[in-house]
Amino acid sequence: MAIPRVLSLRLSPDGSRLISAVQSLKADGTSYGTALWAIPAGGREGEPYRLTRSAKGEGGAVFTDAGDVLFTSARPDPAVKDSTDEVASLWLLPREGGEARQVATRPGGIGAVRTAGDVVVFAADVLDGEADTEEERRKARKDAGISAVLFEGYPVRYWDHDLGPGRPRLFAGRLGEDRLEDVRDLTPDAGEALRESGFELTPDGATVIATWRTYLPKGEWRTDLVAIDVATGERRVLLSEDRHDFTGPLAISPDGRRVACSRERFTGLDVSARSELWIADLATGQGRAYAPDLFPAAVEWAPDSSAVYLAADHQGRRPVFRVPVAEPGEVTRLTRDDASYAALAVSADGHALYALRSGVGIVPGPARIDVATGEAADVPSPAPRPEVPGTLTEISATADDGTTIRGWLVLPEHASADAPAPFLLWIHGGPVASWNDWQWRWQAWIMAAHGYAVLMPDPCLSTGYGQEMIDRGWGNWGPRTQADLDAIVDVALARDDIDAERIGAMGGSYGGYMANWLAGHSDRYKAIVTHASLWNLDQFAGTTDAAMFWQREFGEPGSERYSLLSPHNSLDKITTPLLVIHGDKDYRVPIGEALRLWWDLRRTEVDAKFLYFPDENHWILKPGNAVAWYETVLAFLAQHVLGEEWKRPESVA
Repeated sequence: MAIPRVLSLRLSPDGSRLISAVQSLKADGTSYGTALWAIPAGGREGEPYRLTRSAKGEGGAVFTDAGDVLFTSARPDPAVKDSTDEVASLWLLPREGGEARQVATRPGGIGAVRTAGDVVVFAADVLDGEADTEEERRKARKDAGISAVLFEGYPVRYWDHDLGPGRPRLFAGRLGEDRLEDVRDLTPDAGEALRESGFELTPDGATVIATWRTYLPKGEWRTDLVAIDVATGERRVLLSEDRHDFTGPLAISPDGRRVACSRERFTGLDVSARSELWIADLATGQGRAYAPDLFPAAVEWAPDSSAVYLAADHQGRRPVFRVPVAEPGEVTRLTRDDASYAALAVSADGHALYALRSGVGIVPGPARIDVATGEAADVPSPAPRPEVPGTLTEISATADDGTTIRGWLVLPEHASADAPAPFLLWIHGGPVASWNDWQWRWQAWIMAAHGYAVLMPDPCLSTGYGQEMIDRGWGNWGPRTQADLDAIVDVALARDDIDAERIGAMGGSYGGYMANWLAGHSDRYKAIVTHASLWNLDQFAGTTDAAMFWQREFGEPGSERYSLLSPHNSLDKITTPLLVIHGDKDYRVPIGEALRLWWDLRRTEVDAKFLYFPDENHWILKPGNAVAWYETVLAFLAQHVLGEEWKRPESVA
């Protein structure tokens, strides 16, 4: 919990330094704070140094063309007497150093920021009506004690927060001597179209390229890409296609002619998830797909606009690939190590890529990639990169249909044939995802430090193995995934350094669904931990925050696929002890799933416990709660996997 976390990376225009937001544990140990750090780059020597120190923290940093840093923070403005800001404002930190100054604020706060030349575009939450009267209207609502929000569309909440009453809009202004000048609303008619939007600014500062939701009948929506003229606010649809979404990551070519994004097809009962790199002309909207079978995670243009650097899941890693624009079928893997890369930034001369480098056993930190050779070297990091307590091994198995199933096996330091380690199967969420990166939650190395071997497999529906791997599990979650898991678990348990008698299984989100499925379809595990899990699919599909995504795959509520794949229909077959974990603020998998599971388990003789977090979301993020999570999981596993006496952790006593 106390290890500082490097969250982002931005390269200055002159290539001399990187800026990173670093999250660290506050002195009281109950929450985290963020600060901006500078990291020497471009061959310059020196150690990273801290740039900001406010109690509220800072984030969202971008460089201006002059090398100043724009960032967002809810820190009070020292230039305003008795300032006690509760929402994030926009601040500027001069390149030469000194104190940051507030340059823009909005009653609903400022979110993402982009800049080019002296143009600044930012997102802000705005109540319906005239933006100029918003502060008075917000105060009147607060003074009247009104929290009600009236919805006429869908959705009403997202992951862990309620939507409304404000809605996001884009604003533009110009950097002045002390403040952002000529600030104007670019999207007064946006309505709900900019919910969870991504946007970028063309290099000349003339056009904003943004994702734009188009709402459809029956609660559906499609995500288009639009171009907004900064001078006039005029908007034109750039990319739109029936039953497809155009989403981030977004990147505009340095010559201002093209945009790179992700095109995702609508799923259906027999149409699986597919995402592909899409590059389009900004003038005409004409585009095409590139890099087949690589789901875009991060994109960055080469300085001469001839190619895109793409980070994408691949065989339990996330390498960087080079994709030339002129040859859509030609893809070259640039990095060859076992790491996963994110937050790509290319130097102006095109010789180097900077990125956050991490892996299952590597804490994220900044690295420099030589574009000519693909060699990656770590650069000094604002946060330490600790050694992990064990070894990481790659294993694979052949499933019953002949498909190769691979995964990572974390082994504790002293595991051997003479002292085999107890075993934990950890099933990833998604389900369209992969175990290839460092996890700040669900940290396998903590379990290794307590003596467990942890298998992190990529079964069907995992990314990085081609479209066929996703197709084979689509609409067949439980049976197909279990067959894949059984195959690779058999291989792991055949090792002489693993104790095949003392085994448990764990999963969160989709992994929690599979944990529940295994509980009703297997008796090989001594204990199962099910976190933020799906239990009754018919109930879940109508109460989650984005129901249409699940109903596309499973059909209308009550259809056959729900009954075939819902874990709750195998309640009478569950005999394995279960630890149920859920946060009340989880809107992706609503608390009703855990409450129903817990009630159903009360009607059986299964030894079960329910770890409940009233103030947490899908992940359990507060430091104290995360500690309680690990302590309770370890105590439960010690009881049922290791055969020790149950000891209630002090953190939940």
